[in-house]
Amino acid sequence: MNIDMIRAAQKRLNGHARRTPMLTSPFLDEIAGRRVLVKPECLQHTGSFKFRGGWSAVSALDEATRKRGIIAYSSGNHAQGVAMAAAAHDAPAVIVMPKDAPQLKIDNTRALGAEVVLYDRAGGENREEVGGTIAQERGLTLIRPYDEPQVIAGQGTTGLEIAEQAAELGVTSGDVLVCCGGGGLSSGIALALEAEAPKMRVRTAEPEEFDDVARSLASGDIESNTRLSGSLCDAIITPSPGEITFPIMSRLCGPGLVVTEDDALHAMAIAFKRLKIIVEPGGAVALAAALFHGDQIEGDAVVAICTGGNVDADVFADALAKYA
Repeated sequence: MNIDMIRAAQKRLNGHARRTPMLTSPFLDEIAGRRVLVKPECLQHTGSFKFRGGWSAVSALDEATRKRGIIAYSSGNHAQGVAMAAAAHDAPAVIVMPKDAPQLKIDNTRALGAEVVLYDRAGGENREEVGGTIAQERGLTLIRPYDEPQVIAGQGTTGLEIAEQAAELGVTSGDVLVCCGGGGLSSGIALALEAEAPKMRVRTAEPEEFDDVARSLASGDIESNTRLSGSLCDAIITPSPGEITFPIMSRLCGPGLVVTEDDALHAMAIAFKRLKIIVEPGGAVALAAALFHGDQIEGDAVVAICTGGNVDADVFADALAKYA
């Protein structure tokens, strides 16, 4: 992985991905006790940053490989990003999804033209094994959700935008908080900022009990979660950091941040009320860290990425009922 791959991905994404804005609100600044810049990737195609990585990976394949078909595994956001990119390139797509994923994400993935294969995550089925078997049987190309160079390159384009947009707002240093699962977005942004805004530092954000990245960064070794399901923050629940992503995060990221599910729900309600955006729980943990864990953040300004907005209506209603 290197900055040249990210810049090349940016060229392939030009005219296809949305350049999401940088949002501010004095109400958020007051809560956080510092200036808060919010990058709403929930406004990206398919409702999350994952479209960037999906398009980057699919567009990097040669035509013959695409025509044979693509397979991916995901709880929903990577699924939709790959499905949309595959459809645009006229490539068949199979997506392996946990059967306990939010129904909205399953429905959207099917609506984008992909074949969805459900597996029992809670019962211990392994998505890598399920996906690997199907890929071998059908001759499909696997696009992993985070430990995939071209996926990381696509996610890293978010960092190129952050560097430019933050500078336009007079912010050239400080922590950049990233909702983190396997580390594709965090590592891609970290590489982009290293090149374009070296005084800005990525900090990963995760929910309690699924903080494998924070623990891995603290220990220096890849740590695993004891559970693989059971969190509202399903979008960023992964077994452990990636083999490709962890060395990048270990070199470039600061200590990981950990928030509660209630913090995430509270941040969702504030984002809706003050920024007029809809964020899912897993996509709100970075904003939650910025708003409620300021004692662990450095600098007069902080950037928080709202990574996704694909939330079931009942979960969103619960957040608003509790905190709006």
